[in-house]
Amino acid sequence: PTITVRADLKGDAQGPDVYTVQLELELEGRLDPAILESSLQAVVGRHASLRAGFRHEQLSRPVQVVVARAAVPWRLIDLSGLDAAGQQRELSALVEADRLERFDLAVPPLMRFALIRLAADRHRLLISNHHLLMDGWSAPILVRELLEVYARHGSAASLPRVTPYRDYLTFIARQDRAAGLAAWREALAGLEEGTRLAPRHAGREPLAPEQIVLSVDPMLSASLNRAAREQALTLNTVMQTAWGILLGRLSGRDDVVFGVTVAGRPAELAGVEHMVGLFINTLPLRLQLRPELPLSALLQQTQDSQSRLMAHQHLGLAEIQQAAGVGDLFDTLLVFENYPVDRAGLAAAGLGTAGNGLKLGQVHGRDATHYPLALIVQPGETLQLRLDYRPDLFDAATVEVIGRRLIRLLEAAVADAGQPLGSLPILEAAERDTILRSWNDTAQPVPALTLPALFAAQAARTPDAVAVVFEDRTLSYAALDAHANRLAHHLQSLGVG
Repeated sequence: PTITVRADLKGDAQGPDVYTVQLELELEGRLDPAILESSLQAVVGRHASLRAGFRHEQLSRPVQVVVARAAVPWRLIDLSGLDAAGQQRELSALVEADRLERFDLAVPPLMRFALIRLAADRHRLLISNHHLLMDGWSAPILVRELLEVYARHGSAASLPRVTPYRDYLTFIARQDRAAGLAAWREALAGLEEGTRLAPRHAGREPLAPEQIVLSVDPMLSASLNRAAREQALTLNTVMQTAWGILLGRLSGRDDVVFGVTVAGRPAELAGVEHMVGLFINTLPLRLQLRPELPLSALLQQTQDSQSRLMAHQHLGLAEIQQAAGVGDLFDTLLVFENYPVDRAGLAAAGLGTAGNGLKLGQVHGRDATHYPLALIVQPGETLQLRLDYRPDLFDAATVEVIGRRLIRLLEAAVADAGQPLGSLPILEAAERDTILRSWNDTAQPVPALTLPALFAAQAARTPDAVAVVFEDRTLSYAALDAHANRLAHHLQSLGVG
C-alpha cells in the first residue's frame, strides 16, 4: 500500500531530526541479552509498520515500502565497571548521541536498540525509532509485547493475531473525502488568518526544542477532573479551551486556531486499539472568543465542534489548510497524552510468567515536534504540563509565564465556569500591579505657571526648534512666538481684553 508522507514528518537533511523518538526502560533483575534480542526481533516481525521505509526520489508521490524481514540494529554496551557518577555521564552521552543519529527514511527498519549493562541485575534498554513508524499510543503496546515475548523465551506464538496496517489504509481510502473537506470548510469559514505566536523563522536551521515542565497542584488536578465530569466534558476539552483562550489573550485576537493531535484510530476497525503504527493526525481547532460569552458555553461549543469533526479526522492538514484558503493556520500545538496504557502502568508491570525475577522499572520517553511552541498534557493525579519550545524563538522565562497563565485560567474554570471570557484572569498579582500601576505612574511636577508663560520659556530655550508643522509650512518657536505677539496686539487694538 502507498501512503502520503505528511510534510511535517519528512524532517530536514540538516541539523537534528526532532522526529527521532526515544524510549528508555529500566530493567531490574537477571537478564539474558540473547533472549531479549530475539524477543525484539520477534515483535518487529509481527508488525508490518515496524518494517517500513519511505521513498520519494524520482516518484510522483512518496510511498511506504514494507520489507518481509528487517534485522533491527542491536548494541550491547557494558558500563558496569564505572562508578555511579561515571555511569550517569556515559549514559547521558550515549542517549544524546543516539538522539542526534539520523535515520535514512529509505532504509528500513527505522528503529534501533541498545542494551546498556550497569550491573549484573540492572540494565537500561534504549529503543529509538523514527516517528513515521509509530505514535505514542503504540509505544506501550510495543513494550508490553516485548515483555510478554521475553517471558516466553523469545516466542511470540501465544500473542494474538495482529490486525494488518493495510486494513487501516483500506478503511481510510473508503472515507468520503469530499464530505470531509466540506465539513472542514464550514468549520473554518470566515477565518481571516492563522494564529501565530512566534516570529517568522523561514530559512532558520531546525533546533532541538527545550522543555519546561509544570505540575498542576493535586487539588486543582482533582477539581478539574470533577468539574469536567459534572459538565459532561472531557478533560481534553477543558485543556483545549483554556489554551485557546490564552492564545487569544497573547495574540490579541478573538478568533484563534491552534493544532491538536488526535489518536486517529477509528473505532469501526476491529483490533485498532492493539495495532502498532502511525495513526495520529495533527488538525486545526478553531475557537471564536466573544468576550461576553460564558466560559461554560465555550467549553460546550468546543466539545460539540470536535464531535462533529470526528468523522473527518482522517484528512491531512495540508488538504485542510488548502481548503481554508488562508495559508498556515497555526504555529502552536496541543497534545493530550491519553494512552490506553500510560507510562506509570508500564512501570508497574512485571514480565508475566517468566519466573526469572526480571522487572520493569521506570520508563522515560523523549520526543518532540517541529512546532515553535507545543503544550503536552499528561493527565494523572497530578496533571503535568510540558511546554516544548524552540530556544531561538522563545526564552525560558517567557514560556514559563505562558504556562503559569494557563494554570490561572484552569483555576478560574474550576472557581466559576459561568464567568464571561473577557473577565477571566491570566495575570499574577505582580504582573497586574506593573501594568496598572507601575507603568501608569507617570505623574511629573509642573510649575505654577500659565500656559503662555510656559510657552515663552520654551521659546527662549529653543528658539530655532520646530514648533508647528501644517502641510508645507513650518514655524520655529521664535517665529510662532512672534506671530502670537502680533496677533495679541491686533486683538488688543480691537478692544479684546
